[in-house]
Amino acid sequence: MEKSNERLPLENIRVLELGTLLAGPFSGRLLADFGAEVIKVEPPGKEDPMRKWGKEKNGTGLWWPIQSRNKKSITLNLREEEGQTLLKELVKKADVVIENFRPGTMEKWNLSYEELSEINPGIIMVRTSGFGQTGPYKKRAGFGSVGEAMGGLRHVTGYEDRAPTRVGISIGDTLAALFATIGCLVAINERHISGKGQVVDTALYESVFSVMESLIPDYLLADFVRERMGNILPGVAPSNIYFTKDETYIVIGANADGVFKRLCDAMGQQELAEDQDYKTHEARGRNMKKLDLLIEEWTKSLPSKELLSILEEKGVPSGLIYSAKNIVEDPHYQEREMIVTVDHPELGDFPMPGVVPKLSRTPGKIKFPGAERMGKHNGEVYKNLLEYSSEELKGLQERGII
Repeated sequence: MEKSNERLPLENIRVLELGTLLAGPFSGRLLADFGAEVIKVEPPGKEDPMRKWGKEKNGTGLWWPIQSRNKKSITLNLREEEGQTLLKELVKKADVVIENFRPGTMEKWNLSYEELSEINPGIIMVRTSGFGQTGPYKKRAGFGSVGEAMGGLRHVTGYEDRAPTRVGISIGDTLAALFATIGCLVAINERHISGKGQVVDTALYESVFSVMESLIPDYLLADFVRERMGNILPGVAPSNIYFTKDETYIVIGANADGVFKRLCDAMGQQELAEDQDYKTHEARGRNMKKLDLLIEEWTKSLPSKELLSILEEKGVPSGLIYSAKNIVEDPHYQEREMIVTVDHPELGDFPMPGVVPKLSRTPGKIKFPGAERMGKHNGEVYKNLLEYSSEELKGLQERGII
């Protein structure tokens, strides 16, 4: 593939990131991966809680360098009028403002979209909140967990005989960030047509709800409420995890007719493909439990490595359930550069996930990890971008503005 390291595709975009924790900052990370100049804003003396999330090494949180990679770090007190004025000066030179405060917060700080668009008509405000900027719930506090619950995901996650469970990552925040980033890029493209910015309004619960497949027509048109069903999909078989001889699990997805025939061939039980209980998609869905028992009888007779080799040879989608150890050791991850090592000023070589998606000519790039201290780039941003003098910066710092 033809690649060029001379220019990243979003290098012409400047982003002011005002949010904390996950949803807003994850959008900033995605834009920064592809070259946007993202300026992360934290209140002086009150760091983003994400700096301390996750495991720590030598007192450094291991989440922050990933979440804030490629971002410049400045401090700015938005609760003070002088700080608000300073942000407006930055907005004049920016393309995007990302915020994920509770609706009304930016307005309280005299930083509404209407006020910012007066000084920069092209500004795009990416707003992520629990329930959106309108509606009866707009003032409610909303974390990703609440979005997952009210978006429908928690209700269908887990096993039918147990309470609902979470997915295992902050999927609600991440989904919201992905949709917010899509909205941001759409708004940037539309600005080429109209010359005007706009608000991108992303709600956590709506982002989760948007990926809930046929949940609503299942209920309204077929009188079916999808419930927790563990590792299976209703009426879709075989698609499950199966225990192996070396006491681990593998995933097998062979619900299409042709793939199911290949699975039967791999099992040495070709007759199952013609059995009336399993021959069609509908029949396999009806006889899912019986079919899964037959498959697991086979998987329990062989170690996982041998099973996966047979299934790969026969063209049956399958895989080991990877832990972090499996991921680190996997040659495909390595070949695709999905674990990238970046130099960290305190921790040395720092491994983190690579950039997704991969562009053939102008791929994204991780230039540096998240700033290890707040305000690391105050001098660069305020002096170079706004042309403030050292004396002016010293005054701002003394007054608690930066």
